[in-house]
This record gives sequence, C-alpha cells and structure tokens, in this order.
Amino acid sequence: MFKIAKKITIFFVVGTLILVPFGASTLAQDRLQDEDVSAAKMIVDVLVARPLGLIATALGIAVFVISFPFSAAGGNTEAAYQKLILKPAQYTFERPLGDL
Repeated sequence: MFKIAKKITIFFVVGTLILVPFGASTLAQDRLQDEDVSAAKMIVDVLVARPLGLIATALGIAVFVISFPFSAAGGNTEAAYQKLILKPAQYTFERPLGDL
C-alpha cells in the first residue's frame, strides 16, 4: 500500500517540478504585457492552480473540522470558516479560467 502512495507522491512532485518553469514564464510575461487572458495562463491554471486550490480546500475542510470545537469555544467559527473553507473554494471554483 505504501508503494502506491510513494509512486503517486513521486508522480505529483515530478509533475510539479516539470510545470514550474511554465508558470514562472507566464508570470514574467504578465508583467511585461497587460493583455487578455492567454492560453498559457489557462493551461497553468488548469494544470497547477486549480488542483492546488482543490487540495487547499480539502485540507481546509479537514482543519476546520478538527479545529471546530476550539473555534466554537472562542467564538470565531465564522472567521475560521471564511479563511479555511470559503476562500480556497472561491479561488478554485468561482474565478474565471486563467485569472491568476
């Protein structure tokens, strides 16, 4: 079972390392040109930003569930919900494609 998890982790790390230069060049071009959304931005968004946003949303939900008793005792449940669940979910699902 650990072999499968190890292979999946290696796959994602290698994939991320391969895609990092594409994201860096897109950000560098963004400073030079202030045009509409390009295909490169959309590709980086679909392949990198959206999956990372999905992971952040899932981790935020897990942390919110774990921290719920403490945030309820402290009276900041709404703030925890906003920061841990709502913001990552909006970033992942509501913004236009390529709008980084």
